[in-house]
Amino acid sequence: MRPAVFFDRDGVLNEDDGYAFEPSKIRWIKGAPEAVRAVNQSGYLAFVVTNQSGIARGFYGEHQVHALHEWMAAQLADVGARIDEFAYCPHHPEGTVTEYRQTCSCRKPQPGMINELSKRHSVDIHRSIMIGDKQSDLEAASAAGVTGHMFRGPDLKEFVAPLLKQLPRIR
Repeated sequence: MRPAVFFDRDGVLNEDDGYAFEPSKIRWIKGAPEAVRAVNQSGYLAFVVTNQSGIARGFYGEHQVHALHEWMAAQLADVGARIDEFAYCPHHPEGTVTEYRQTCSCRKPQPGMINELSKRHSVDIHRSIMIGDKQSDLEAASAAGVTGHMFRGPDLKEFVAPLLKQLPRIR
């Protein structure tokens, strides 16, 4: 079992400009690619867990989320970083798209995305952390048994570096 760092996406890896789905409009948070690379180099798995209610609201489709995540993965690869898996929740109880209008276990603050990734990748929950920018991120982490950390900017690499020093080393 390996520990992981779970990242929220909007507001942690990229600026939260509201309903982001177009690569041309994505602005990385300062130090984000380097923070992901540092997590990789520490031997931790790196995951993204993101609520994407824009799908339920009809602003964009799942294929656009997949395309954005592929673009982000390619951008990260250019600096020697990788996300081991992107997970997203397309649901919202007030969505306008019927198939996505629901209450679910994957929408943060519920822990569903973290739990599923943990099972699929044999994650050591007790040595893992979540980095988010909203209380719902920390609540999801807590519900999954993961220690949550609130990121308020401005530089993700500077935020992550001391956390990695506190985490147990991977052998």
